[in-house]
Amino acid sequence: MTSAVVVGSGPNGLAAAVVMARAGIDVTVLEAEAEIGGGTRSAELNVPGVVHDICSATHPTGVASPFFRSLDLGRHGLEWLWPEVDAVHPLDGGRAGVLFSDLDRTVEGLGVDGKAWRKLYEPLVEHADELIAEIFGPILHVPKHPIMLAKFGVRALQPATWLARRWETDEARALFAGLAAHAVHPLHRPTTGALGLMFGLTSHAYGWPVAKGGSASIARALAADLIEHGGRIETGHEVTELPQADIVMFDTSPSAALRIAGDRVPGRVRRPIKRWRTGPAAYKVDFAVEGGVPWTNEWAHKAGTLHLGGTLEELNAAEREVHAGRMPERPVVLLCQQYLADPGRSAGDIHPVWSYAHVPTGYTGDATEAVIQQIERFAPGFRDRIVATTVTTPRQLEEHNANYIGGDIGGGANDAQQIVMRPRLSADPYSLGAKGLYICSASTPPGGGVHGMGGFHAATSAVAHLT
Repeated sequence: MTSAVVVGSGPNGLAAAVVMARAGIDVTVLEAEAEIGGGTRSAELNVPGVVHDICSATHPTGVASPFFRSLDLGRHGLEWLWPEVDAVHPLDGGRAGVLFSDLDRTVEGLGVDGKAWRKLYEPLVEHADELIAEIFGPILHVPKHPIMLAKFGVRALQPATWLARRWETDEARALFAGLAAHAVHPLHRPTTGALGLMFGLTSHAYGWPVAKGGSASIARALAADLIEHGGRIETGHEVTELPQADIVMFDTSPSAALRIAGDRVPGRVRRPIKRWRTGPAAYKVDFAVEGGVPWTNEWAHKAGTLHLGGTLEELNAAEREVHAGRMPERPVVLLCQQYLADPGRSAGDIHPVWSYAHVPTGYTGDATEAVIQQIERFAPGFRDRIVATTVTTPRQLEEHNANYIGGDIGGGANDAQQIVMRPRLSADPYSLGAKGLYICSASTPPGGGVHGMGGFHAATSAVAHLT
């Protein structure tokens, strides 16, 4: 019987294990930490009964994932819950750009810019399933819908600042900029428009849900499917030497995969992978807040996700500072209010508020006050409602998850070169160039996010090469 070992139990590692177990392979997942899940873990961090997500929070790519949708994960307890509003981008003076899952409501709310918003997103939404299947895979592939993909690609290659020129108001421009800022890259650089397009598409086609009970529910559901098909999981097992198996799948950073695989990886593969660069870091702050956040904008009280940082120009200036290795005075802050869709995460009137700031790689300073000030800017009085605070620095993020090198939670810098060469330019970027060795982490296509598609594609390749 063919054997496989998966190193790491993040969503990609578990997805790869599920694919191989369903193909009749004897699969063992080895996880260094005491708990499975990688970026999909949840815990009571600071107040009993208040459940925080350790890393990932809102899951537009999870609900859109073709692989997740092919599994009946609801049978294993995974339930998606949607807030009334997907995302809000507050501006000074109580103004905001508001992203509803309903395209018509978003268009109406954007006023004079609504028509241009519809013109950009409606064609994408009409073919969402086909387009997601194309862009959630390797860059180099034979497309099933080449014309549609080409139209998307022409825009995706553009800087977010170029695409934003179609809108007149700060609200629409900032709303798009907040979506694009998930790239954690200066918005005037090429390819930053891609995430703005993708996150708007996922909102209007699928919505931005959370997992009931916490993101750990995703890992538990995948693990249950794996075990149901004969797979095994061992926690507290750090891998330092190449396991003995027909297939070894690395849900790790490229550097860790090279270190463990050693000389088995040929030079033609090792050389480009060694050039892989990490991206900026996250500085995470989890708050327990009494009564919720006192937002000035009314829609913000109903939003699952908020992008904080002001206008498009302010966001771009902050990202340029981070990219240059300097801590901005007003960093871009991503904030989630998962409890609005999932009230069971709260304890009475004390609610979990999840946030992180974009900071330079390996940042060693204290950005807590900068995060609070950005929230206070759009929610005066927030500070007075804080019951407890848990800070996770970039160094602590890496200690918690070895894939988060320097605090980079995205699996590598999202610049134009690395979006194409992820982690190297190849028709099969998951292969490490030696029989049975593969990598499936967020450093492979389609990149960061909880969707399992890197694991799905890597394991599909591994299974195909057995025949």
